[in-house]
Amino acid sequence: FHAAAEKFCSVGSSAIQDGGRFTVALSGGSTPRGLHQELATHFSSQLQWDKVFFFWGDERHVPPDSSDSNYRMAKETLLSKLPIPPENIFRVPAELPDARQAAAKYEQTIQKFFRLGPDSFPRFDFILLGMGPDGHTASLFPGTAALQEKDHLVVANWVEKLNAFRITFTYLVLNNAPCVMFLVSGDEKAEMVRRALKDPGANLPCQKVRPVDGELLWYLDKGAGLRL
Repeated sequence: FHAAAEKFCSVGSSAIQDGGRFTVALSGGSTPRGLHQELATHFSSQLQWDKVFFFWGDERHVPPDSSDSNYRMAKETLLSKLPIPPENIFRVPAELPDARQAAAKYEQTIQKFFRLGPDSFPRFDFILLGMGPDGHTASLFPGTAALQEKDHLVVANWVEKLNAFRITFTYLVLNNAPCVMFLVSGDEKAEMVRRALKDPGANLPCQKVRPVDGELLWYLDKGAGLRL
């Protein structure tokens, strides 16, 4: 987490120096808590936080005050602990009853923020991702429709095993970033990490994250790296 925080601040400082802002897409799940706490506790003076803009790579179809909300977790562990202007925070409107409408509105928000023309994609400075025990990342789960999405930046992805929609970035966004970081912890993920990194034929959703003009980083704790 300390190393990931150092990289986050290094990328952020360069982005602010070069373009005046740092655009970040956060991930959900429990692993990022450690990174958030590290940033809030030990790196609070390392960045100009009023120039950092936060988005989410995926979100559950729940209101922002739900205990399942990725936004709520980030707010409690990171956003509320740093001097970040409210207007720099762009959460998914996942409280909307129709997940497809929520995804469409979030796509519009991104297009407006990045001033995108037709057929162009946003270039987030930094995208944080996790990996699930089934090899999913963001909310791109094995066997789901979003894996094949070629037109939209954000979609509502029906996940049969969860019996729920998830709102997620597509590969069009993930693979356009200059820096994508997988942050994985726990020995229960060790075998899937090995497959993701050592078995090209595993056909896992996380393996399709391949930035076309950027770096792909895997930050693991000892448990997650046990099988490497």
